[in-house]
Amino acid sequence: MTCSPSRRAGLTFAIRDIDTFRGEALFWSAILVSNTLGTSLGDFLSDSSGLGYGGGVVLITALLALLLALKYVPAVPNVLLFWLAFVLTRPFGATAGDLLTKPTAKGGLDLGTVGSSAVLLTVLFGLMGWAHLQERRNNPAHHTPATA
Repeated sequence: MTCSPSRRAGLTFAIRDIDTFRGEALFWSAILVSNTLGTSLGDFLSDSSGLGYGGGVVLITALLALLLALKYVPAVPNVLLFWLAFVLTRPFGATAGDLLTKPTAKGGLDLGTVGSSAVLLTVLFGLMGWAHLQERRNNPAHHTPATA
């Protein structure tokens, strides 16, 4: 039987359970590395890979969808999927932001700061509304009005 890295280190990956300096150092080191790797990957995909902003967004979206599918494969550890998705959200955000804001001559949509903020707020509120409706469908007893 093999022992996971978190067990060997004596640390947990549950954020609420990090209560030692060693645990904090591991957590923040992982955050720093993932942010750096993610930003570098986003810059590479947008500027150097030949994919451009749109192609970079499509590639990262496909990788995130693959990770979501792998969530249902028991042999793949959820901790690994979490950290891979965590790293991939950084280049996704940077590349999608560039796609929305950069001029069309550079392959962007030229929406500017206000336009891209409006698009992102619309997406955010749409997803929040969808999540709320899903929750109401799955837990109807919690959302029935109280009668006096």
